Amino acid sequence: MAAAMTGALLALTVGSGAARAAPPIAGPRPPGAAAVLQRGLDDLRDLGVSGAQGLVRDGDRVEVARSGVADLDTRAPVPIGGYFRMGSTTKTFVSVVLLQLAAEGRIGLDDSIQRHLPGVVTGSGNDGRHITVRQILQHTSGLYDATGDLPGLQSPEAFQAHRFDHYTEAQLVATAMRHPPLFAPGSHWSYSNTNYLVAGLLIERLTGNPWSTEVRSRILTPLHLTRTFYPGDRPTLPRPHARAYQQFAPDDPLADTTIINPTVAAAAGGLVTTTADLARFWQALTRGRLLPPAQMADLHRTVPAESLQDLRPGIAYGLGIMWIPTRCGGYWAHFGDMPGVTTLNAVTPDARRSAVLSITTQLADPTRAPALMQRELTLLDDLTCA
Repeated sequence: MAAAMTGALLALTVGSGAARAAPPIAGPRPPGAAAVLQRGLDDLRDLGVSGAQGLVRDGDRVEVARSGVADLDTRAPVPIGGYFRMGSTTKTFVSVVLLQLAAEGRIGLDDSIQRHLPGVVTGSGNDGRHITVRQILQHTSGLYDATGDLPGLQSPEAFQAHRFDHYTEAQLVATAMRHPPLFAPGSHWSYSNTNYLVAGLLIERLTGNPWSTEVRSRILTPLHLTRTFYPGDRPTLPRPHARAYQQFAPDDPLADTTIINPTVAAAAGGLVTTTADLARFWQALTRGRLLPPAQMADLHRTVPAESLQDLRPGIAYGLGIMWIPTRCGGYWAHFGDMPGVTTLNAVTPDARRSAVLSITTQLADPTRAPALMQRELTLLDDLTCA
């Protein structure tokens, strides 16, 4: 699909003496957001996605679209506004809560983890005395990603055997502590879910409440995000929703991964939402409704996301938020994955336009999977630059 046109034709001035505007030059009208969104979702379907839905908010104007099916057996259409697991977009919510606590003077971003969670980040060379809260939120801590040790993410059979397993943040962090650090704190960038499991523990230690309770009271309730929540041990999604499908190996068929205990991700990726709720969250956050100016500056202070430069040069990471450069500047975002589902989102720096995509298939094919990701990024470019 051709990218949406982003410029207007300029009027020419001709003649001697006073300049006169020439008649406007006729040309093709750029497609609207609804058309761009629909064509983009259809492209994703043609690349092998079972189903996808998307939403664009431009000011108060909302456009929605869908493509593909919600269920490969029944062939029912993807429900508009259906629930989905947002995956690691949860990290932005968790970071906002910790930044609010920093604004309240209850924690410092340069405090050591050991100061607030003594004895939690230790072993195999890991040392919470030398890792700060900022490094945890920024993925510069060097902590191993505990997700790599989870038994249910290796094959369809393993997923079926472990999809109801219950985990605690402390248990998952302890799993990561069996591995040596990837690098000295602050010296490099590496994405690790362990960082946000530690962040969840920090919120509980500071407030006496689970991280999800603080997310609800500090973000969801004030913004009236009534369809966003943490399910705890509940493995099913509310209706309506599309089913999630994961390809575990390049030659494998798609496996249904809809039902899973979200404690496997918890503070690193456990929230459920809708496109409308998530788009409203991004606009509210970017407009400064959740954080004072000093903490907004901390949120947006980025470092290069080293391992993501092959995806797009210039991608940077702040505190639970990503900066994605585009042909028209860039946007703030945080993408997310759970087995069989991908969440992509974007908000322009002026907060006027936000976009959310929910893709209910993850492919392992070494050719199609990268092409799918690039097409998703191109669609977000088209939606934010139009």
